[in-house]
Amino acid sequence: MNPEILNLVREKGLLLEKDLFEMLERFDDVNLAEGFLDSLERASGKKIITSSNLNNNVSYVREIVKDLPGEMKSVAEKTFVKLGISLEMKKELHFKEKDKPEEAGYKIFYSDTKNEKKVDVKDFVGHFRARYQQIQRMLMQRPGLENLVSINKISGERKSFTIIGIVSEKRKTKNKNLIIKFEDLTGSINALVKLESDAFEKADELQMDDIVAVRASGNREIVFVQDIVFPDAYKEKTFLEEDYCIAFISDIHAGSAKHLGKEFSNFLEWINSRDELAEKIKYIFFVGDNVDGVGVFPGQESLLSLKSLKEQYSLLADYLKKIPKRITMFMCPGQHDSVRVPEPQPAIDSYYGKELYDIPNLILVSNPSMIKLVEKGKEFKILMYHGASIHSFINEIAELRKLKAHSCPAKAVRHMLKRRHLAPMHGVSNSIVYVPNPKRDPLVIDEVPDVFCTGEVHRLDIENYNGVLIITGSCWQAQTDFEEKVGNIPDPCKIPVLNVRTRELKILDFSEAEK
Repeated sequence: MNPEILNLVREKGLLLEKDLFEMLERFDDVNLAEGFLDSLERASGKKIITSSNLNNNVSYVREIVKDLPGEMKSVAEKTFVKLGISLEMKKELHFKEKDKPEEAGYKIFYSDTKNEKKVDVKDFVGHFRARYQQIQRMLMQRPGLENLVSINKISGERKSFTIIGIVSEKRKTKNKNLIIKFEDLTGSINALVKLESDAFEKADELQMDDIVAVRASGNREIVFVQDIVFPDAYKEKTFLEEDYCIAFISDIHAGSAKHLGKEFSNFLEWINSRDELAEKIKYIFFVGDNVDGVGVFPGQESLLSLKSLKEQYSLLADYLKKIPKRITMFMCPGQHDSVRVPEPQPAIDSYYGKELYDIPNLILVSNPSMIKLVEKGKEFKILMYHGASIHSFINEIAELRKLKAHSCPAKAVRHMLKRRHLAPMHGVSNSIVYVPNPKRDPLVIDEVPDVFCTGEVHRLDIENYNGVLIITGSCWQAQTDFEEKVGNIPDPCKIPVLNVRTRELKILDFSEAEK
């Protein structure tokens, strides 16, 4: 072995399994070997690096190997296979790609919505372990996390280090400092954030079940927080070469007594016109609450113009059949649709939504879903999520409450991207109900999209966040009695249209007043 690489192993205090040690003998580049060793130590979480502890972080090992150059990649793959570590991706985890000819120009990734057995406590435990590991791997890619250790490795001597933990408790002291309990897979520890600390604002924003990296100093009794690092989302903007547009529609609420049918007909008239922009539209995304539903809340029947789901979906189908066949439509459900409320939600069923299945250019997808528009090796990624958790973010985060963010809901969606999770808060007021998945949390934002579109709040709002275009959808329903009671003023009949070549965004208004 190269003496410099051998010295690196000694200096780092690492003990490697025999096959891993022998693999290092094939490294000629010391810098490459050092980076590889650092990555192995992080994947292992220990100084003793064996196949058994690497197997607990296979996805991260896969990323390490993927970045190795030519021959070294091949050597590493053979070594890990010999150690019983499979580096193959398993499609059944998280989004599943629907088989589709490449010439279609898009790929669809459905959320894993299976619920094949009775849920018990261990499923929730597995779900949170899986979520922790998914977001832990994202955080480990962030630069500047020096001296990363697991909580059980924090010694009795005061030192500086970084941990990755999930927030399990949070309280204020009489001096208005914060004490936050963080947990990882090895243990838990209390962390103090002083009011005058630079980290206090970030710490104050933390919610239960947030997973973050914490730069700190201290010992196993208590640590003092110096900085908090969120997993966060960053995206270099993608521009396609073909000159076409995408339209975004949400919250049609077909069947509601407050449904704005005339206004939706204005849109249908326009989309069938010779208008230059209308003719450029290639895809339309329908982001949930497509019908008003039945029995969604007590007393709803008196607020319906169509009393059955089949009638409501029949009206919706009549609308969609009038959209030109050259346009491909993607539709996910929301809480008012004929699917279960717990997320991720499956595609609208064929019993109540039978007529939708007869529309050849309509594709029904899960909530959430990822659609990738493909062009010559480029992928323009669009994440669809109806957005039930927006209310939880607004109710629980002080910054959003002060902003009265129901009037600017894209501010809440920013926090989803910041946390890389669609609905991280469990057990708080207005938190969503979800189906636990002990293999992989399907509400984690694994891939950063180019466009993140939601609905739910009935207000069009647009923001750019670290290269991601956030679109919260308008609606096709006048203000309901409930909205009037809580002070929510809808902004109906607006459709944002995005050009994928220029990324120019136009907002069209189809209200009767603007006809």
